[in-house]
Amino acid sequence: MSTTQSERLRGLLEPLVSARDLDLEEVEVTPAGKRRVLRIVVDSDDGVQLDACAELSRAISQTLDDADAMGQHPYVLEVTSPGADRPLTEPRHYRRATGRLIKARLAEGGELVARITAVDDEGLDVEVPGVKGRRPTARRLAFKEISKARVEIEFNRKPAEEAAGESDASSDESKEEA
Repeated sequence: MSTTQSERLRGLLEPLVSARDLDLEEVEVTPAGKRRVLRIVVDSDDGVQLDACAELSRAISQTLDDADAMGQHPYVLEVTSPGADRPLTEPRHYRRATGRLIKARLAEGGELVARITAVDDEGLDVEVPGVKGRRPTARRLAFKEISKARVEIEFNRKPAEEAAGESDASSDESKEEA
């Protein structure tokens, strides 16, 4: 049984990534003209800082050179965090998206747009926004009920803490006026 280059690279790089308390999400080698691009995607529960990516990139580059894992052909190394619109495929992805709005394609058919409120080993609790003035409704989804999901980017949503702080401030102001 042969292993692909990506699988061999994953085996080589996973210990480096794990040692920094990061998850190795993806290893991808793609042709780009006369070169190849080696894209390493890492993530963590706390996100990934630019400095961590730069330090990890240096360590990966040294390890690849020492092991001659990419051979003699030139390549470009990219170490990055996943994009905001990446697919949610693992329970940890859903956990990291708690509080965010997602769009899920359901295995039984149809789509659901909802906000993740909690995640456990079997699935997630979501809040489906109400329509036409109706209240949001809670729903439980098992991971096996979801065939595909992504975070929906929200440009005008106020963070819950900020919205709560504004309502506290306005009630403090009204108390002072009274």
